[in-house]
Amino acid sequence: MRKSDKKRSSSLFAPHPHVLLRWLAAAVALAVVATTGPATADGPGPAAGPDHQTTPGYGAEPAAGDGPAGNDGPADDGPVNDGPVDDGPTDDGPADGDGPADAGGRSDEPGVEPAPERAPTSEVSWLSFPGGAFAVDSLGHTVRYRACDGDTGRVADPDMLVAAGVASGEVTVEGRSFRYRVPLVGRSDGTLVVSGPRAQPVRLTGVVVTSPQPPTDPVEGARLFPLSGQLARVVADASLNPSGATVRDLSGRYGDQQISVNGALRPKAASVIKLWILVELLRRVDCGQVSLDDGVLVTPADVVGGTGQLQFETFPQVVTLYRLARYLIRFSDNVAANVLITYLGGFTPVNALIDSMNQRSTILARRMLDSAAAQRGEENYTSPDDVVSLLGAVWDGEILTPTSRDLMIGFMREQTLNTKIPAALPPGVPVAHKTGDLPDASHDVGYYLIPGTETAVAFLTAGPMATGDETVRRMARTVYDFLVTPTGGAVEE
Repeated sequence: MRKSDKKRSSSLFAPHPHVLLRWLAAAVALAVVATTGPATADGPGPAAGPDHQTTPGYGAEPAAGDGPAGNDGPADDGPVNDGPVDDGPTDDGPADGDGPADAGGRSDEPGVEPAPERAPTSEVSWLSFPGGAFAVDSLGHTVRYRACDGDTGRVADPDMLVAAGVASGEVTVEGRSFRYRVPLVGRSDGTLVVSGPRAQPVRLTGVVVTSPQPPTDPVEGARLFPLSGQLARVVADASLNPSGATVRDLSGRYGDQQISVNGALRPKAASVIKLWILVELLRRVDCGQVSLDDGVLVTPADVVGGTGQLQFETFPQVVTLYRLARYLIRFSDNVAANVLITYLGGFTPVNALIDSMNQRSTILARRMLDSAAAQRGEENYTSPDDVVSLLGAVWDGEILTPTSRDLMIGFMREQTLNTKIPAALPPGVPVAHKTGDLPDASHDVGYYLIPGTETAVAFLTAGPMATGDETVRRMARTVYDFLVTPTGGAVEE
């Protein structure tokens, strides 16, 4: 992984240099729409385990009621995806051919949840430093410190100074002071000084992350723009399925440019939410707080249906965190997901991770196959832009160490539900991905690992799963064909 290895040659918990890339022109944010294809779903199952309230934040809405949330509807007999949750996506307005798409969320589509209002990308950023994140919302004048040594939660800083594209200020929480200077342009360097009454100040320097990140080479990045027009046509053809797609170059071939069509579309997350559960677990491994060799007691009460393999085993038994993490992705295992949610402390820690990366369209609000919670309106949501924000941060070593990053991508390469992205590509094309299926949602997200053309993708749809599957396959093939075109997409449409 060329770029991430270049940026992080050692563990995130050891000091390391960051390359200062100051591109004052923000990347053109393009909205991309998705198409349709057949999918299977895991229907609702019995409510599972105690629920946990989320803390309101930019990545999370408070969970309603008491029931746990989850997203993998009832399974049929084939290897399907993840339970029922629908909240049709809201989107950013379809993009035209090569220019940036506008971003007006749709709230009139069936099964689509209106996207929450979001500040311009340049106004919300987070500082990546060894072992944590420091999030800044320069419009709301709030910050959040979340690292191995603690979490301040969302904190108001009414005296925040925003000038010349930089947010700066100082907040004190429970005796600890956080003095920051965070540019509002991604790929810049920011600083954070943490001090306490009985400790020497610690100065943290790291890369600023925005969504999207600016391209490292805007000229090369412009060569990716025609892809947005091609994806927009696929989305437009998907009359039954509001769709969205976001694509980010990770290889540098297209200047690390990101494009999207309907990137703010906000459908039910289905099993795509499991990626955030895994990242929170691996973050704790990186912090030295847990080991993947640790065991968790799984009881018959933890067993739910839908996708996965653990449901066919005999319980009670102790299952290692490693096996839970691997099954979570490889088989989209609903039992593993629910057990890990409980192990991590409920919804709140996962939503805190989401909030610390300023991913405002994503929330974990119920457990997998918790039909009672779904009926109360407690749902898991995400957007193509938020998914690629997470995938990009993982790839670049901004939220996990290289070791944990490689483990996560390895699990994604073992994915056994391969009826969407892999089915759309020629045999043997290397991909690492995660599906999500409900009766009214079909998704596939992940990485194209073509050497020299590594790319992060998120294809999300609402509406009937069968046609949603086909739309995802069409979007996946459209991106692949563009990437392998000898001209590299340089020809204008």
